[in-house]
Amino acid sequence: MRVSVLLSALLLLFTIGLTVSSRNVPATSFFALPGKEAKSGNLIKQEQLLGEKIFFDSNLSNPAGLSCASCHSPQKGFADPLNRFVSAGAVKGLSGNRNAASVAYAAFTPPFHFDSTENHYAGGFFWDGRANSLTAQATVPLFSHLEMNADKNRLAAYLQQSSYRQLFEQVYGEQALDDPETAVTSLAKAIAAFEHTSQVSPFSSKYDLYLKGKTQLNDQELRGLQLFNDPKKGNCAACHSSEPDPETGLVLFTDFTYDNIGLPANPEIKKEQKGNYIPDLGLGAVVRKPEENGKFKVPTLRNVALTAPYFHNGVIASLEETVRFYNERDTGRFGKPEVPENMNNEELGNLKLTEQEIRDITAFMRTLTDGYRPG
Repeated sequence: MRVSVLLSALLLLFTIGLTVSSRNVPATSFFALPGKEAKSGNLIKQEQLLGEKIFFDSNLSNPAGLSCASCHSPQKGFADPLNRFVSAGAVKGLSGNRNAASVAYAAFTPPFHFDSTENHYAGGFFWDGRANSLTAQATVPLFSHLEMNADKNRLAAYLQQSSYRQLFEQVYGEQALDDPETAVTSLAKAIAAFEHTSQVSPFSSKYDLYLKGKTQLNDQELRGLQLFNDPKKGNCAACHSSEPDPETGLVLFTDFTYDNIGLPANPEIKKEQKGNYIPDLGLGAVVRKPEENGKFKVPTLRNVALTAPYFHNGVIASLEETVRFYNERDTGRFGKPEVPENMNNEELGNLKLTEQEIRDITAFMRTLTDGYRPG
């Protein structure tokens, strides 16, 4: 069902210093820093710095107190810092309705598209692909009443008084804050620019150093890697390739496609919604096609050891239990699939892994955490 979906044309990451090409994304799409205009290196740095300041600013929400980092903490691989299955919103008593996906490495995501060759959807942002770019993604939680609950006029007024107003105007012009619409558009571009930096996507895990020959995996990690790649065992690499692409040299551990892996509903989310809960159809609700119901985007596994709980509804609490779900789903011990239609029965559900093999795969995935320093 899945062939790795890679980036097309040229990919510029100024801070990381990579030039990347790809094969399978339509040639009409490309990946670069937000905005069509050419920017000097210094201006790119300023834009990224501005985006960082905005990302960590808890005064953007209404009421104040919630920043982008409140749900996407660097210490947790840019996922929820409190490991909640859904993150609390700015308004007391309200919360999002899905697990906060990590934004680390999101900058490599291709635009949402249908691959007619492979006959599946790929790319896009959020669990269901409803945003087509990082800039579009940035504004959704900002104005959602369940999340940051911002108001455009109030937000523009705050930005005019903010400590980074001068930097904002240096990057986007002296009139950038005069109009709320322009201010919000520029703010989203700045956040996206920050999310392009090596601070968010550092490629600094033990596995990265192993690929460069600068460290070694231990015996258990090597066994886990072999099981991870083996199509007759873990088969994880069917969606989460561990090999560098020959053209890009990057290992992103996702093919950006969508899949219904047969997850049960999270009873805690049902409880919170107090009788108003409806099944989450994921991609199917976005493209309005029943054959896509229950499918959610394949996430990167980079920093996966930090980002519990797992999947779009946070229903699985630990990394080892996640592997166990793939191995034992069909036994019924995890509960009934929330959306049984379109379920992937070919690549998971009854892998026949031993407990030792489950632990080995888990040990390998722990090597994907950034910030590794050889002892």
